Amino acid sequence: MNTNVLHYYIKLTRLDRPIGIYLLLWPTLSALWLAAEGFPGLPVVLIFTLGVVLMRSAGCVINDLADRKIDGQVKRTVARPLVSGLVAPGAALWLFFGLLVLSFGLVLFTNARTVGMSVVALLLASTYPFMKRHTYLPQVVLGAAFAWAIPMAYTALAVPLSDVAWLLFSATVLWTVAYDTLYAMVDRDDDLKIGMRSTAILFGDADRLMVGLIQALTWVTWLIIGFKANLGLFWWIGLTISAGLFGYQQWLIRTRERSACFAAFLNNHWIGMVLFVGLALNYLVDI
Repeated sequence: MNTNVLHYYIKLTRLDRPIGIYLLLWPTLSALWLAAEGFPGLPVVLIFTLGVVLMRSAGCVINDLADRKIDGQVKRTVARPLVSGLVAPGAALWLFFGLLVLSFGLVLFTNARTVGMSVVALLLASTYPFMKRHTYLPQVVLGAAFAWAIPMAYTALAVPLSDVAWLLFSATVLWTVAYDTLYAMVDRDDDLKIGMRSTAILFGDADRLMVGLIQALTWVTWLIIGFKANLGLFWWIGLTISAGLFGYQQWLIRTRERSACFAAFLNNHWIGMVLFVGLALNYLVDI
């Protein structure tokens, strides 16, 4: 494979834009640390980290396959490899299946229950790209897809699914809906023209208010997790910083300008990072 072709496949899998990896990885790592009440061990961390990279890449490929006939009508996606003909649909489909096989191979290093739960992850990742044609809530399906790694982390460590696990799952779904609405606000004008649906369209002029309310629900759920899991100072510091970052995002989107909404979306990487760092330090340093 020559350098140019490799570049096209990197663009197709969005490995050149790792924000999706980060947004999926931080809650997954947080689940592993909460389930293990500390460092869960290098093997399981590597399995889930590689799994995040592979499944996010697979999700991008199937998304572009599903949208290849409409992406040319959206300003942000007009240059994608499948739209411009740089990658053939058949080749992309084979890549998708190859990434799924590699992901499944990783899950086989865990246990039978986690293998079974991986089927749900596959269904969520495969159906999400088509939801924008049938519902104004595709962001909820994406949230479930991103959050499903959380119960899988618990089962991989043979830890019962506790209230904390499901609270983290719920917080991740809510958080995903909030930040992916910001992402959808970037494409709203184009989506309205071509008949696609999203929470950004559903919320309309109340978009900033609704995103703010969902962010508040997310933050309160993280707050409850802190009490339920008896987390210490570093978690509360991370939670305080996350509140400030949510406020910063609201300031960014005050005029609903495309680039500002996209910047607000990208900013969520830092929220996931500070919460995970606070959680990891909570178990590393006894304060």
